[in-house]
Amino acid sequence: MTDETRTPPLVRPGRLSPGARIAVVAPSGPVPADRLEAGLEILRGWGLEPVVMPHVLDTHPDLGHLAGQDAARAGDLQAAWCDPSVAAVMCARGGYGAQRMVDLVDWSAIRAAGPKVFIGYSDVTALHEAFAVRAGLSTLHGPMTAAMTFLKDPRTQESLRATLFEPESVMTLGLGTARCLVPGRAGGVTLGGCVSLLAADLGTSHVRPSARGGLLLIEDVGEEPYRLDRILTQLLRSRWLDGVAGIALGSWAECGPYEEVRALFLDRLGGLGVPVVEELGFGHGATALTMPLGVAAVLDADACALTLDVPALL
Repeated sequence: MTDETRTPPLVRPGRLSPGARIAVVAPSGPVPADRLEAGLEILRGWGLEPVVMPHVLDTHPDLGHLAGQDAARAGDLQAAWCDPSVAAVMCARGGYGAQRMVDLVDWSAIRAAGPKVFIGYSDVTALHEAFAVRAGLSTLHGPMTAAMTFLKDPRTQESLRATLFEPESVMTLGLGTARCLVPGRAGGVTLGGCVSLLAADLGTSHVRPSARGGLLLIEDVGEEPYRLDRILTQLLRSRWLDGVAGIALGSWAECGPYEEVRALFLDRLGGLGVPVVEELGFGHGATALTMPLGVAAVLDADACALTLDVPALL
């Protein structure tokens, strides 16, 4: 792909330094207090100052799958972002609920506040897309404060820590599990997240028109092969995948036997004529590497790696 046809990268925030304040928000599901505290201790151990926003431990009075009222969750995110003393915002967990609150955020205020580090994955995909489309900002598809992978897996922790403090040290991304599904090499700007959330965004007011020119990073959890088939088919039928430069596949926990899932990817994505790497090491797996979104990179399926053109953070 030539430089003329590549989607421009998004605005990157600055790296963190010891003493930086990192706000924790809960845009989706309810957060277990003990797991939250364990995650906060990891952040403190890195020299960061966590700031827990007021509604992080709330539960919606009628809908137990939500961490508090939609307006409260949106308000926490907006207040954290617009606080000039806060350098980063980290989601406490995924689940479900970000789509309910994303339109309640004042995105003009987010743009005016400028770039900050934003971290999360899973249901947080809806917010990654909003930061990209509505604010033009790069984000980090990475672990969440109260997620078990962040609490228990040293490699997950180190991937995030290095990205936050020493981004030049994590320019080439991928685990040893990575394999070539479709050969080739392509450059583009990273985007993506939980594939079911990307499909659910279609038809809404602020969805990006397509993945054209991008390196699409997708993963999911708990979607059986026939449901993944439906999701990918919807992305194909809507022409959202037209012009995608390359695709990196993460984890597919609880999505059925992997050989069935792999056959589905070959069937649905193999005909796009772009490089595809599988099991790159991000998402809901035992290790969740931090993957920058909105950053120019090269996906080399033969080398089974994603290499950033520039560090994730300035």
